[in-house]
Amino acid sequence: MLKALNTIVPSEELLGIVNTGDDLTMHGLRICPDLDTIMYTLAGLNNEETGWGLTGETWRVMAELDRLGGDAWFQLGDRDLATHLYRTSRLAKGATLSEVTHELTERLGCPIRLLPVTEDPLATLFETADYGTVSFQEYFVRHHHDITVRDVIIEGALDAQPSPGVLDAIASAERIVISPSNPLISIAPLLAVPGVREALKARRGDVVAVSPLIGGKALKGPADRLLRELGHEVSPLGIAALYADIVGTFVIDTIDANAATGFDALDMRVLATGTLMSDPEQAATLAQVVRHG
Repeated sequence: MLKALNTIVPSEELLGIVNTGDDLTMHGLRICPDLDTIMYTLAGLNNEETGWGLTGETWRVMAELDRLGGDAWFQLGDRDLATHLYRTSRLAKGATLSEVTHELTERLGCPIRLLPVTEDPLATLFETADYGTVSFQEYFVRHHHDITVRDVIIEGALDAQPSPGVLDAIASAERIVISPSNPLISIAPLLAVPGVREALKARRGDVVAVSPLIGGKALKGPADRLLRELGHEVSPLGIAALYADIVGTFVIDTIDANAATGFDALDMRVLATGTLMSDPEQAATLAQVVRHG
């Protein structure tokens, strides 16, 4: 979504507030999957084959770790490891996560400023039917999000504070966009940080959200399954209901336009357009709708 918006809005006028609930420490390294994926994508360095990591990646370290009997289920590419080594070293020397993120975006050539939603510990956990409580990466990577979830817990949220600049950015933005991400595990951790949801409520008329469902299905990831398992309606309206207090305009795909009923009760405008950003033209069209409504 940021990449699409950057086709019509200058980089210096954009800012991304990024989820840190997926972050983890592994092999002694601090890994921030959402921040890294967004940085790599905006810098044109993302591995399009995997959807994560860096282009031209090799896996010699993980292969050797596996050969030695180490924990290699969470794959880290050789080039990607440099990012985590740098971040971990800088944090150990007293730098904040926001400072390190700024340094990495500059050195990787990411044109858009990114802010972690919080610099405090935040972890998305899953209460599962068969495996007890598991971390985000265990659920998503180790179990391929193919296990039954009973609840999602955002651990640490009550004690977290927004990163410096987050609330100011929300208050001063001309338009605030909630990307077409999983509302329960990608957006919910941001909203759980004290002050963020309240700041969005104050700007509700300027907040636009894009549905991650097309024809009742998620294009990738477990959004549709999780909604069903946790008792939510699996539809754009079901997602809009989760955002009712913070979103004034909801963008759905044209495929879902004929079923766009019930939004009046949420006091929410609905716009229909193509939301599948499969080529630059479609992405730019969606960006225009989101930007100008």
